[in-house]
Amino acid sequence: MPVALILSSHVAGSGVGGGLQAALLTRLGFRTALVPTVLFGRHPGLGPPGGGAVSDAVFAGQVEGLLASGLPDRADLVITGYFATAGQVEAAAGLLDHVAARRPQARLLVDPILGDEDRGLYVSEAVADALPRALVPRAGLLAPNAWELERLTGMRIGDAASALAAARSLARPVLVSSVPAGADTGVLWADAKDAWMATHPRLERAPKGTGDLLAALFAARLADGEPPAGALESSVRTLAATLAHGPEDLLDAPPATGGSAGSPDAAVTVKGL
Repeated sequence: MPVALILSSHVAGSGVGGGLQAALLTRLGFRTALVPTVLFGRHPGLGPPGGGAVSDAVFAGQVEGLLASGLPDRADLVITGYFATAGQVEAAAGLLDHVAARRPQARLLVDPILGDEDRGLYVSEAVADALPRALVPRAGLLAPNAWELERLTGMRIGDAASALAAARSLARPVLVSSVPAGADTGVLWADAKDAWMATHPRLERAPKGTGDLLAALFAARLADGEPPAGALESSVRTLAATLAHGPEDLLDAPPATGGSAGSPDAAVTVKGL
């Protein structure tokens, strides 16, 4: 059974963040371990969430206990997502270093959650400074949205070509969501040699958690042995099919887990760049 470690948010009443990723990866056959950065009752975008951030001391203690369990030495995938404090980011960097040293074949996916086009920066400036400094250089794969990629690189993104230039400036594989593509929206995957773009119809209002779902789907496909281009197509097809159900909460419409191509009915176009 493959092992996935997730360092991100736990939101009890909303299918977002680390909780959504843990649920998905469990359905896909992973042994999952979620180290929460916040404990909320619902997504903050819906109103007062209840709960609060996990303290730096408690978060670091969770990481220490996880290391003592030996599970990171068996990790196939590590996903980092939402962080509430810079101290949490530093503790996560230590875990990534441990996994990289003990389990070099593990995939280290960093989703540099900073904000989005609609809301701008929605983490503290301390977190926004710590993420590019401590986690981006340790990533085997980065998964920002287009707004976050602009902030990481200082490059304006208005289409696939500018997204590709920005992604390649980071000198590591990058999966970029919310790339402008006319009436559609795109997901770009790029490394130093190859690049592919998957587009699907833009939704007027997407549910919270779509980026979390995409990152977990793509990572799971890679762990299953799919090449990046195939993992991009299958994960975006599955995402588009899930969104077509129109759920307010992504856990209300569990994404398809069978087959490597996702839903054949999803309106997704994939092309090389």
